[in-house]
Amino acid sequence: MSLDELQKLVAKGELEDLEFKKTTGQRIEATKTVCALLNGLGGFVLFGISDKGEIIGQQVTAKTLEDIAVELRRIEPPAFPEIETVSIGNDRAVIVIRILGKMGTYCYDGRPYIRHGPTTRIMPSGEYEKRILDKFHAHRRWENELAPDWVRVKDLDEEEIQITLQNAVKLGRMKNSGSADSESILRGLGLFNDGHLINAAVVLFGKSERLFASYPQLGLRLARFRGSDRLAGFKDNRDYWGNAFDLLRRSELFLLDHVPIAGRVVPGKIIREDYPVYPPLGTREAVANAVCHRDYTTPGGAVAIAMYDNRLEIINPGVLHFEMTPEKLAPPHESKPWNPIIASVFYRAGVIEKWGTGTLNIIEWCRENGNPEPMWEIRAQSVVTTFSPSFFFAAGKKEEQKRLVINESRPESRPESLEEVVLNLLQKRPLSKAEIAKSLGHKHISGGLKIALRHLLEKGRITYLIPKKVNSRMQKYKLKEF
Repeated sequence: MSLDELQKLVAKGELEDLEFKKTTGQRIEATKTVCALLNGLGGFVLFGISDKGEIIGQQVTAKTLEDIAVELRRIEPPAFPEIETVSIGNDRAVIVIRILGKMGTYCYDGRPYIRHGPTTRIMPSGEYEKRILDKFHAHRRWENELAPDWVRVKDLDEEEIQITLQNAVKLGRMKNSGSADSESILRGLGLFNDGHLINAAVVLFGKSERLFASYPQLGLRLARFRGSDRLAGFKDNRDYWGNAFDLLRRSELFLLDHVPIAGRVVPGKIIREDYPVYPPLGTREAVANAVCHRDYTTPGGAVAIAMYDNRLEIINPGVLHFEMTPEKLAPPHESKPWNPIIASVFYRAGVIEKWGTGTLNIIEWCRENGNPEPMWEIRAQSVVTTFSPSFFFAAGKKEEQKRLVINESRPESRPESLEEVVLNLLQKRPLSKAEIAKSLGHKHISGGLKIALRHLLEKGRITYLIPKKVNSRMQKYKLKEF
């Protein structure tokens, strides 16, 4: 590093990836920061810079550098950051430690550290434990551990095993070797290890009641609440225990029982069009993802579906791993299933499609059904997927209530598309995107609304109120005159 490069770096001030130390007398605190940067995205630690960002340097001898090296050797596992000196004249120099970030599990003097803004602090135990699990995930995880010695193939649902094989062969995702006995199929699915069934086999096909005591987490909780929170009590409340395929079917039946379907009679058509409040393919995919990716290590954990008057939540016990965040789920992303064996069997059986496309498919199905994009969040050590009602239902509460037909027990119809709802709103007066979103009952301008407006512009159904380009949020739309 040249002196000019050093001056430009120091001018930035202390940041999440940059720490100043006046002298090597502060090397203990500095090494904690090195540890934190190894556990993060990397950065620099500079000796010879004051807290105010003044380049003052210090005298550097062989012993000075050896003292730093001794301190760095207290980091475990061993790390070897680059150390160099930059002369500033007058027999003084700045010591630069360059650290490559590894998002690791490094500890200094037995404790892990992490950066939070320009400060260094001890990494929370939960975060450290999660990183340890991520680190050893390829070799050691709950799903590939051996099931108890007493678990036998007869404790599994052999009919479900046969159905899985048939579906996998039909989809071309598994070869029919000719051996159709359950044990051979399970071995072909990778559910045996060293001659013993593994936990994933019980998750996927467990049936015997004697499994319950050892696998209480194979549960599903279903609830339809009376209002928009849990205080008003239940309309329906169910708990089930069973294998993954059985729980997926039970969740679909519950949603069929409770998801309203609206509709309308289209002029010139005899048959009504049905339109569910929540997209069936999207909710099914979300439940399947929850079963595949959930944390099975907690005995009291269970996948849950909570339906309220204004939303549907699918709750997956556990947190996101491999540096995945809720924000990264919406755009295209690499898939690293937390339970790859379970996910692989679901894929072969046709329950889920190619890994990494699940959330993208959910978003697309929401758009096709007229729903806002779903939301993902971490809440109380669980991943929660929230679906909002279709745009038609939101608009219907204010503009189209008389035309809406809902029958929760036996749905029989389908509403207008979002584009038609927008056209109806614009019949009264020109509106901006924000005003249209507000009329639909939403706080924000959704991606679905942007797409609908673009389509209507392309079709020539609407136009801009002011031809001259203005702020897109302030621009208003009106019906195009013919």
